[in-house]
Amino acid sequence: MVSGPERTEVRGPVRSRAYTKINPTRDQHDRRERAIMRRRRTNSTPSLFSRMRGGVVRREGGRGRRKIARVRASAMRDFSTDEKTEGGKGEAGVGGMDDEYGRMTSEGYTYVHPRPYVLESGQVLPRAELRHVTYGELNAARDNAVVVCHALTGNASLHAWWGDLLGPGQALDTSKYFVVCANVLGSCYGSTSPASRRPDASAAGEADEEKKDDASSRGTYGINFPDVSVRDTVRLQLHMLRDDLRINSVKCVVGGSFGGMQVVEYAAQAGTISSPFAVDDASGRATPYVRSVVPIACGAAHTAWQIAISETQRQAIYADPKWNGGDVDPSDPPLAGLSVARQIGMVSYRTARGYEKKFGRKLKATTDPPYGSKAPWQVKSYLEYQGYKFLSRFDAVTYVKLTEQMDTHDVGRGFKGGKEEALGDVHIPALVLGIDSDVLYPLYEQRELADLFPNGTLGVIESEAGHDGFLLEQEQVAKYIVEFLASHD
Repeated sequence: MVSGPERTEVRGPVRSRAYTKINPTRDQHDRRERAIMRRRRTNSTPSLFSRMRGGVVRREGGRGRRKIARVRASAMRDFSTDEKTEGGKGEAGVGGMDDEYGRMTSEGYTYVHPRPYVLESGQVLPRAELRHVTYGELNAARDNAVVVCHALTGNASLHAWWGDLLGPGQALDTSKYFVVCANVLGSCYGSTSPASRRPDASAAGEADEEKKDDASSRGTYGINFPDVSVRDTVRLQLHMLRDDLRINSVKCVVGGSFGGMQVVEYAAQAGTISSPFAVDDASGRATPYVRSVVPIACGAAHTAWQIAISETQRQAIYADPKWNGGDVDPSDPPLAGLSVARQIGMVSYRTARGYEKKFGRKLKATTDPPYGSKAPWQVKSYLEYQGYKFLSRFDAVTYVKLTEQMDTHDVGRGFKGGKEEALGDVHIPALVLGIDSDVLYPLYEQRELADLFPNGTLGVIESEAGHDGFLLEQEQVAKYIVEFLASHD
């Protein structure tokens, strides 16, 4: 049985173990947020997917959140109603751009690793948890699983950001596949993260945590959260899939951007017969645990270009005085720095052509002269809105730690022969998708990655959306996935 603060027994064709279910009064993550932020509890509408059992918890209120609300209100006044979107796709109005995410929550189930989790660096997490959501039914052979990995600021709620790909008859067909989406280790969406309470922290005085001087005395990891690699995240997810969900074999792993990096690691760690996760087929022959992969919009390693862009975002956060060397006061966080970091990201995710087509040199209002420090550029308003909107769903320390985790991506690290050796024995089918306009992860990186897989092929998504094309061009992505899943196994 999995230990935890409170368990809900869920039995049936998919699960026979005890699972830690989100509970608004006992879940550790929510209790911690309540103690630090003094938030008021509200329940959001549960998912319409019948297979996704479990509550949905959303927190608002508290001094820190009121500050966010004031900042966002200022941005909203400058960004007219017809330029906002609520869903994960669709036009954002005159001068706006498509929105890649829907409503983001920490819904799902929690996997608790049964032992202290030793990271690649040698550091140890005494308690490692992963939030995850499943859709569809696991078949009798327990081998129809399709795993989807999310990007930097994503979560396990696949329906919130790839909804058009999910459901009966869709690319991720829940009438055929058992679809699993797991949060990354270190994320603020329900997994063990910088905001998690350290197991060795005293529970005494929890109600007064926000009065403490630093993260250590408050009992949370904060900036001292261990350095987690993409390799660490994937290995923990593999244990969750095999040991807890009891999946005998994974048909395919799919993901874009940071999710694509995880997919590459899945291939390296579980896509060979020499892997410790390898399984025997019906005839007793060793076969890979992961039978195929679809990495999208990523390369074999995070390059200097991508590390540099991540570093500019981190520097924006560091420059905010409220960063305080990483010792962030949860009730007074570095909102300005995090907002600018998000704005930098939003530029890198798109293209010059896309910004010109959506905004050009248009102003929000007529000014004289029509330029200068007071010019209300539409593109400025859009970026400010995106930055401030982000503050309600992410925190600065987590953003820093997760971008650092992305920078660890190098499938060839530790191999004498580098990436060629790491992927040279991965003979499972691999479909590598790239976006022709991606300036953050250029198409030549996907060409190289496809060549590194012995059984790899390249597919190109045509889009003016740049890197975010993997989220916004769902029709093209779906077509590739449907054809690939039908072509093997």
